[in-house]
Amino acid sequence: NRLCSFDYSSSYSKSPAYNTPSLHSTIYHFEKIEFTMATLDVSQLPSLKDGMTAEEEATKRRKTCRFIEEAGRVLRLPRVAISTAMVFFHRFYAKHSFQEHDRFEVAVAAIVLAAKTEESPKKLNVVILECHKLKTRGMQAGRISQQKAGSPPPPVSSGELDTKGEEFAKLKERILLLERVILHTIGFELSIDHPYKFLVEQIKRMIHTRTIKYVNPPTGSNTQQIMGKMMNELVQYSMSFANDSMQTSLCLQFSPQEIATACVFLAAQFAKVEPTSTKWRQVLGEPDVEALASISVQIMDLIADRKASDTETFKKIRAQLELLKSREDVQETPSKRPRVS
Repeated sequence: NRLCSFDYSSSYSKSPAYNTPSLHSTIYHFEKIEFTMATLDVSQLPSLKDGMTAEEEATKRRKTCRFIEEAGRVLRLPRVAISTAMVFFHRFYAKHSFQEHDRFEVAVAAIVLAAKTEESPKKLNVVILECHKLKTRGMQAGRISQQKAGSPPPPVSSGELDTKGEEFAKLKERILLLERVILHTIGFELSIDHPYKFLVEQIKRMIHTRTIKYVNPPTGSNTQQIMGKMMNELVQYSMSFANDSMQTSLCLQFSPQEIATACVFLAAQFAKVEPTSTKWRQVLGEPDVEALASISVQIMDLIADRKASDTETFKKIRAQLELLKSREDVQETPSKRPRVS
């Protein structure tokens, strides 16, 4: 299905036509979008068709999701609401181009909508003011970092908006309009499954069935203590990787179950955990190995700078993935499960 074209870019906000009823009524002509990840080709994203490189597109997603993360922290939103906002943001730009829409305003609208969806609503004025301050601070920090030695410092702005001013009124109207555009873009699909619950279930199953063990078991602890420590480590690592995955378009490419499995696999590598007697494929529940490898590599690429000192673990993980893929090549490929949106 294809959306009718709609642009709310800054040129509209300065145009008298922006506030006309005809423009507002445009959003009611949107068709429902079905997010079927099995058929979604990320190489055909609108921004790429408009001339943006894949690296630039990925960078904009990553930076904006970090903005959503920080805004959620300032607004004291629960983790699930922050992740839901990121999914809304990714899905919006699966159907719209970064060249046509202000990603900051889309992010703010996604936060407002996600907060309501996850039963943690915030006052619109508060969200706009806090997000605007955050954006202003980020822009100032960027200008300072780019400042040449010896040049005078850039002017400092408080980042405050006058809630009774025209600028705030126009921004608020654009956010409200964008919230409705996002709703139409995602086909009013507000129930979002995240990897978190699936990864916890999978770790509990592996611990309960004793199919995993430490490569070097800690000494001086009984079995219950060791398994409890392993549970905590695996959950902590997996949650961290799941949060990292939200900064990429992985939620457009794979189901939350597949992402959860990859996060658990990565967590096991960093926690120095291995299967007891079976192979990783059996321990992980016979996943699609190609999907497992693709998700794992994309997450590793994202966190490579942050974990630059742990290159040895990265090498081992890549070797494990190659081994899994090579073993699948010599076996009959299992029937692939349908992906869930």
